[in-house]
This record gives sequence, C-alpha cells and structure tokens, in this order.
Amino acid sequence: MTRRDGLPLDVSRQALLEYASEIMLKAWQSFDVARPGEPSIDDDLKELARASISEHPTSARQALAEAARILDSSLAQSRPRFFAFVGSSGLEVGVLADALASCFDVNLAVSGKSADLIEAQALRWVGEFIGYPANGGAFTSGGMVSNLTALAAAREHALPRSRHEGLAGKHVALYCSSEAHYSVKRAAEILGIGADNVRGLPIDKTRRVNSKDVARAVDLDRKSGITPLAVIATTGTTLTGAVDKIAELAEVCEQENVWLHVDGAYGLPAASLNECKELFTGLERADSVTIDAHKWLYLPKACGVVLVKNRTTLAAAFSHFENYMLHDESQMNPVDMTLEYSRPFRALKLWLAFRVHGAEQFRTAIKNNLAQAKLCKELVEASEELELLVEPQLSTVPFRHVPKHLQGNEVALNDHNLKLVKRMQEDGRVYVSSAVIDGRVCLRPCFVNFRTCDDDVKVLIEVTLELGSKSPP
Repeated sequence: MTRRDGLPLDVSRQALLEYASEIMLKAWQSFDVARPGEPSIDDDLKELARASISEHPTSARQALAEAARILDSSLAQSRPRFFAFVGSSGLEVGVLADALASCFDVNLAVSGKSADLIEAQALRWVGEFIGYPANGGAFTSGGMVSNLTALAAAREHALPRSRHEGLAGKHVALYCSSEAHYSVKRAAEILGIGADNVRGLPIDKTRRVNSKDVARAVDLDRKSGITPLAVIATTGTTLTGAVDKIAELAEVCEQENVWLHVDGAYGLPAASLNECKELFTGLERADSVTIDAHKWLYLPKACGVVLVKNRTTLAAAFSHFENYMLHDESQMNPVDMTLEYSRPFRALKLWLAFRVHGAEQFRTAIKNNLAQAKLCKELVEASEELELLVEPQLSTVPFRHVPKHLQGNEVALNDHNLKLVKRMQEDGRVYVSSAVIDGRVCLRPCFVNFRTCDDDVKVLIEVTLELGSKSPP
C-alpha cells in the first residue's frame, strides 16, 4: 500500500530511529560519570537560536544532531553531581516509555481502552508502594496540577456546587506550614480561594507545622464565619525536606470534619521504607495525597500523581456531560476525574519502571540517597569551615561555608555564600543552588538521583571548600 505522506522525510524512518538511538545511548553513557564542567553555549548554537523559521526542509539527521547539541549544553538534572533543586533522573526505561507513548499518542481524556487499565493499575501500585489506600486518582503534569486537583475536590467536598456557583460571598481558608510549597497558594488563586486566605502557620524547631496552631486557626475561622476547606501536610518541604506530623493533623481534621491533603511531591517515596515509616505515620488517614514520580521515583518529567481515598470526590469536582464526549454513569471518561483534557499516557513510564526494576530496586535507590545525605551531613560537621543549618529529615542537606574571618558577620556571610554558589555553578564540576533559611544564605544540595554515589558527595564538599577559600572574583 502506498504511504500518503504530506510531511516526507529525507531519510528512511529506520535510519532516523537508529540515529536517534545513538544519541540517546551516548547521553545515557555520559550520565554514568560526572564530567569536569558544563559546556558553554557556542556561537553556532547562538546563531541557530536566532534563526527565523525556514520555508524549506533541513536534513532530519542534521536537525537531530542540532537538538543533541542543544540538550548537551543545557542543564541536565540526570547527571550524578546535579544537586540543585529536587530534580528528576531520567530513568532509562522511563525515557523509552515516553517515546513509545508519544509514538502511539494515546489520549487519556476519553476511553483509552488498555491504557485506562494500565493507568488504574499504576495508580494502585503507587498507593501500595507508599502505603496509602488509594481508591482513585490520576496522573498529572506535576505537583502544581496534582495539588490543584486535590484542592478542587476538597473545595467541592466542603462547599457542594461551588464549582458551578463560585465562591461569591463565601469566605474560605486553607491551612499549611509557612514553608509549604508555593503551589498551594497558586492553587488557591486559581480556585477562587485567594492566596491571602492560605494560612501559612508557624513552624517549630523541627520545621514542622504545629497541629495545635492548626486547630486554633480552624476554630477561629469558623467563629468568624469562614469555612475551612483543607489542611495541607507537607511531607518533604522543598526548602529543608521537613515532614509534617500527619497523624496529629489527621486528628484535627477528623474532629473538625476538614479535608486532609498530603503534599508529598518530593518526600513521599521514602514512606516505602520500613526505617522511615514513623515519619509518615497517619498517611492512610489523608483524603488525598500527591507525589511527583519525576522526583524521587527517578522518572523523566512530567509524571505527577494525585491519589484519593474516595474516587467519587474527584467525580464530584470534575465530572460533566458534553455532546462531543458522551459517557454513562457506570463508565465515566478519564477526563471526568481530572483537570486536564488532552492528557498523554504518563502512567506508562511508571508502570514500565516498576515492571522492569521492581519495587525493591526503587527502595534500595532511595535508601542510597538517604545514606548520601547522611554522609554529606557528617562531612559538613567534620569541617571547621562548614555549618549545617538544618538537621536532615530526608535527603536535603542545607549548609553554608563559614570562613574564620567572616564568623559572626551575617551580612558578609550571606554575600560570600551567594558568590560561592555562583562560582560553583560556573565551575561546573558540581551543580548546587542557593537558598535562604532563617535569613541565612546557604547551599541546598538534594540527593534524589539514582546515579549519585558517595564519591560525588565527597567532591561536592571538596569543591565547596576549594572555591570557598578563594577570594571573590
């Protein structure tokens, strides 16, 4: 049969696929070892980025080669010494799953047949892995959309028909740690709750929100005619990795009949470890949880997950009937449980990763990252020039460089550490980001990459001390 090709290639599909495979394999091999520095953006790439749209084709092989150069000179979180932010690792089978899913281009808005079954299974597997009794959920583009989805369900639960009638004349509030992720405020903005109605409550010396403060805030709001919509427990704050006490917050929520949401985008995979179970006590009592599989489950972006204890809460928040998307009550479309319409088959990469590696390999990788965080802490504490700012609860280890001549001078120390991070990023042997904790600028390495090893942690400390000892440029 003749192929009708309105977008012809200048090379065979097989040859193009083989060349793309070569690029991917070379990239994977380069991630196995740290490189001495980050490549610069050369003049050719700058010129390419300035080019106008072409009316005529470029060789497909040439275009792929250019794409490879662009990617290689971009910041790749997959590399073993990328410690900035809570990033992804680009697990190989996840990359392949993305390629396969894009190839078949399944859309999980209406029935995807087998894809629907696999998404449901993958959601169940996530719940089993972390110890949460999930009855429903969805794969999303990340923590922002996951939190928004869960809080939309919480809003409809507290104020039925609010999705239709809006919140005009109704005063509502959310409750969380002052160090909860900004996505909570952003969700409040989008849902009509208002960022000013997010109660960012004080944290204790372990950087957790106090359940008694939450209870007082809920009670005060109720007496003022304000409806509490949800309490958000963060399990792994972005700043320090702190884990709120879920069980204590669950007590408050059950007594007050308030939705409990657990934002576990970063830290929740650690709940799979027996040695971390106590940190996550009460998780099963939450109404909803979120987790980013593209963080500490090592998958390539984007792969967020939202789980709920009662799937009807998602249906109440999102189900609808349109003439172009028919369904019956017994078999709703996936879009009736989610915020997004056109939705790629993100579940495939998590499903494939668990099939290929098994849960135990993931638990081992998470244990290794926790051990690396412990090693980093020990190396910091062993140095006279480094200061640990927060006792790690998970795999984030904030510390700063404190030269003897700057001790006691907080303004100068802040300036010094800001410049130090910049020098380290320009140096490129390791990549870290800066943060501010209690007014103190620090380095905030996060250990969430399965490729990272103990030697990489040691190099991080060595480079910090080496460049920290040099005078600012």
